[in-house]
Amino acid sequence: MASVQQLDPGTRRYTQNIVYELARSIRERDIITYEHCRRVAVYVNRLARAMGWSRRAGRDLAQAGLIHDLGKTWLRNDLLHKDSALSLKERTEMERHPGIAARILMTYGAPDAMVEAVLHHHEAYDGCGYPDKLAGEAIPLSARLLTVADVYDALTSDRPYKRAMDDDATRDLMLSMAGTRFDPPVLAAFLRLLDTTPDFRLMPRISPLPLPPAPHPAWVRDDDVFDWWY
Repeated sequence: MASVQQLDPGTRRYTQNIVYELARSIRERDIITYEHCRRVAVYVNRLARAMGWSRRAGRDLAQAGLIHDLGKTWLRNDLLHKDSALSLKERTEMERHPGIAARILMTYGAPDAMVEAVLHHHEAYDGCGYPDKLAGEAIPLSARLLTVADVYDALTSDRPYKRAMDDDATRDLMLSMAGTRFDPPVLAAFLRLLDTTPDFRLMPRISPLPLPPAPHPAWVRDDDVFDWWY
């Protein structure tokens, strides 16, 4: 594979190489974050294709998924791996990660569509997300798809602060947030995938960090996104 320096900015191959170089940097910095990004990339590509996106458009969105949490690699380890709920100060720090990633991508000359998807993947359909509190269709469609894939993996994966949910509980919780966290038609398309695709969930390829001895009781609260979705 040619290095980024050997390619012309703005070409698809240039963008692909940017993504792979940044993905490698995520893997070297934090393997747990990288594995999450890898699964999200697969899920969001499946969702895009199910919604009628072209193969190329689906791949482009998957590339955004592969590096959507790039900004987390610039956060402190004690914040990234904390095994309990975040304080208000820590939440404010965590909220910086989409903007950090977007700035890195802009520095590399990544396409605007990729930057938008990464920057806005923590927006919520009701306007209560971050960083810009966009609502409804003001949120780029790519980011609305990425949000669903991101939350699904967050819920179905072990994290230092909580254990994975089973498929039925995950489906029920996500359905309860249609119109608040999620764009309802996008969520409906994703849930159809869950219902019709055998073995949809990707299993972890590595062991997670040490887990709490019992499920954290707060992480499923809908009034605080940070209890379960960083």
